[in-house]
Amino acid sequence: MIHSLLVLFHVLATVIWVGGMFFAHQCLRPAAITTLEPPLRLALWRGVFGRFFPWVWVSVIALLLSGQVMVGQMGGMAAVPVHVHIMVGIGYVMAALYAYLYFVPFAAMKRAVMAGDWPAAGAALNRIRALVGTNLTLGLVNIAVVFVLR
Repeated sequence: MIHSLLVLFHVLATVIWVGGMFFAHQCLRPAAITTLEPPLRLALWRGVFGRFFPWVWVSVIALLLSGQVMVGQMGGMAAVPVHVHIMVGIGYVMAALYAYLYFVPFAAMKRAVMAGDWPAAGAALNRIRALVGTNLTLGLVNIAVVFVLR
């Protein structure tokens, strides 16, 4: 029962984080670019990230904790198959990239939007876009690892 709940939390956190990145990167971004002028677009992204990023923090914490508990249940890293090592490694890289994204370019974007410095806000948003694209790719690879290598 406990293991099933851990897997459930792990999958839900993955869906929230990776699904949110997919929606933002592949759907919201193209729509915002074609319909909104830069000041409105940047204000929209500030609002979207302000609502999405707390969910990402919860998801990251849930993923790391549930993943480590499940690894412990399987006997630790020395006892788990190679695909688990890959998943854990990718997960920690993703968490580190997200922390950087949140504390550096997102913080810069918030400051720039508040100051009305649209070029600086746009540059920060471009850094965020690249990092989200990288994390989205890593997240999709991690999901594939579960189904292909196990």
